[in-house]
Amino acid sequence: MENKQVQTELAGFIGRTLRENFGKGPESVFVSYNHSVMTVYLRNFISPSESVLLGQQQETMVQTTRDLLMQTLIPEFKAYIKILTDMDVSEFYYDWGLHNKSGIFVCIGSTSSESDPQYEKRYHYPGQDSLHQEINRISLQAEKAPEDVVSCLLNERTLVVVRNGILVPIEKELIRLGNFEALRLAKRNLEKRLLHGSGNFESILQTKVNDIFVDWDFNRDKSVIVLILSPKA
Repeated sequence: MENKQVQTELAGFIGRTLRENFGKGPESVFVSYNHSVMTVYLRNFISPSESVLLGQQQETMVQTTRDLLMQTLIPEFKAYIKILTDMDVSEFYYDWGLHNKSGIFVCIGSTSSESDPQYEKRYHYPGQDSLHQEINRISLQAEKAPEDVVSCLLNERTLVVVRNGILVPIEKELIRLGNFEALRLAKRNLEKRLLHGSGNFESILQTKVNDIFVDWDFNRDKSVIVLILSPKA
């Protein structure tokens, strides 16, 4: 199946599934992928009831409800991606930009070669080393510098950054005690505040950053950050 057809079919399926489960689907769905990484960017995705809750400063309730719904939807998305692309999705990340009514899904395949030095060379982009330094600086403010950072520019709009080894002992203990959701909410608030507060991304990449997303796989001690960029003129 051609790339474009895969993107169209997957976007349609995800849009319908979200509409069936949330009561309203996204206005647009953009799918980007290479052989081992896929992103799904959602725009104008918020239900009427969520708008009411956000107007009452109930963002945590919206986040928690979406987290619960996503746990039931992720297996469906993984299965459909496997049918369409033959990618075995071993890692699935997601995040919401509620202020922008946006969202992101990031799928990493079981055969991902992100740790291969050739991977970075293949997806190298101007400012990559400086961007990694900025990610390290922000991570150090939130928890600790990652043991490893890799990134790839999937296309002119989508930059994916993967951090390995970021959890500190107190976070690992919270995870061991089963406090996944509380830790996710706390880290989401803290790290997104730091990421959005960085004034350096746009000067490093020489383009406007429209959206920033972050999510974690606590069991793998791993995190994914996505920057949605304006294409350069």
